[in-house]
Amino acid sequence: MDRFSIAFGTLALAIAQPADALKPPREESPASQEALRAFGAGSSDDALAAAIAAADAHPLGTLENPIRAEGPEGAYAYLKRLRCGDGSPVSLGVKATGGVDAFGSVTEVHPARCGRAPPISLVFDIYQAENIEGRPPSGFTLAP
Repeated sequence: MDRFSIAFGTLALAIAQPADALKPPREESPASQEALRAFGAGSSDDALAAAIAAADAHPLGTLENPIRAEGPEGAYAYLKRLRCGDGSPVSLGVKATGGVDAFGSVTEVHPARCGRAPPISLVFDIYQAENIEGRPPSGFTLAP
């Protein structure tokens, strides 16, 4: 038997199998059933207000108090308005994925530099559709 016949025979055998036989076995999610049921349920307005109040005890732009924005577009709109303390434009570095913030979201980190100062990592939570941040982090200003 030549290679073609062997390959064709193997293909024919695979096609002849029921579809379920070709699927890998289903694995259960490592998340708890309670977490899976709560997924997408969101949080109450009171819980969100309490989380925002707790976050405000920390400097804006940190993991404990991220800059809340609506999606990547919201983060970029905010960064376009961001200025150094003297009003000059901010130099931005390469965005990276950050840790989990005070709101339970995976964050984006945008390095920002003013002049010759070392860059500061600004942490954004881009999953906050209800918020458009109007405050600048310490040492920065926002253009209108």
